Amino acid sequence: MSEPQQVVVLGASGFIGSAVVRALADTPGVRVRAVSRRPVPLPDRLAVRVEVVTADLTEPGALARAVAGADAVLPFTARIRGASGWRLSEDDTEAERVNVGLIRDLVAALADRPSRSVHRPPVVVFPGSNTQVGRVAVERIDGSEPDRPEGVYDRHKHAAESLLKEAAAAGLVRAVSLRLPPVYGPPAPTAEDRGVVSTMIRRALAGEPLTMWHDGTIRRDLLYVDDAARAFTAALAHADALNGRHCLIGTGRARPLGEVFRAVARAVSRCTGADPVPVVSVDPPAHADATDFRSLEVDPSVFETATGWRALTPLDEALHRTVTAVAATPPGSPAPAGRA
Repeated sequence: MSEPQQVVVLGASGFIGSAVVRALADTPGVRVRAVSRRPVPLPDRLAVRVEVVTADLTEPGALARAVAGADAVLPFTARIRGASGWRLSEDDTEAERVNVGLIRDLVAALADRPSRSVHRPPVVVFPGSNTQVGRVAVERIDGSEPDRPEGVYDRHKHAAESLLKEAAAAGLVRAVSLRLPPVYGPPAPTAEDRGVVSTMIRRALAGEPLTMWHDGTIRRDLLYVDDAARAFTAALAHADALNGRHCLIGTGRARPLGEVFRAVARAVSRCTGADPVPVVSVDPPAHADATDFRSLEVDPSVFETATGWRALTPLDEALHRTVTAVAATPPGSPAPAGRA
């Protein structure tokens, strides 16, 4: 019997990272090491399968120790600020250190260590963003478009992804970037989802109207967190075929946000028994940018063909699960994540 694959998840206490830990822990032939700045609580059935390491990866030597012996690394470490998370300032050097610098350190750590086999460099599966592409002339993208990232967050993602592609080209790692759309779902024990869907669920549970900065026709491809987690396990299983590439991940169908918000209002109404809250258009705030008013749909067929992965969770079912979990979460819990 071959030795189980050692997979290290960095930023394992974060919203997506914690979902990936759960998915990997249920994957045969895998040993999981979950690394984060905060302890990662796990149900008893998974705790025996996961090695939990608490570390600040910005400290000297911490990252190299965390990935020692790893066959694969999934880096979900991120520095984000504020309720919107991705709206970073140009002078946020700490965010650059975490979002880009740790990937640079990861490549160096994996390149410097003794390898189990010179022909099998370790795998890195990176969580990119579908907005890295920047401004495009079409609403549906497939990953072949030239990248012109605009915001600070997208430039960080693009720089980190580029470092991994360069390392893959040099034979130091086998790397693939999964460019994710907005991901939503139930809160993790250590991190809530701060995206648009869960934000609107919390507003509706509070009886507040759901506000849009447009007429509701702007479309987004929204992905349930369990489907996103499965994408990472699929990428690990097909790392050789995907090496050195980025792939778009999504449902393949972007929905008008007005339709999504009304579905949220109905889901919360079914949970609480109250009438659905209204969905209204309001003037955009000063911090809104051009990407807030552009529709974006992804074509995930390249990744689907390579791996057999599909987004499986219907919107209504995903909203029901998320609403139920958010409604059961005490106010102020879980702890908001600044750096996972």
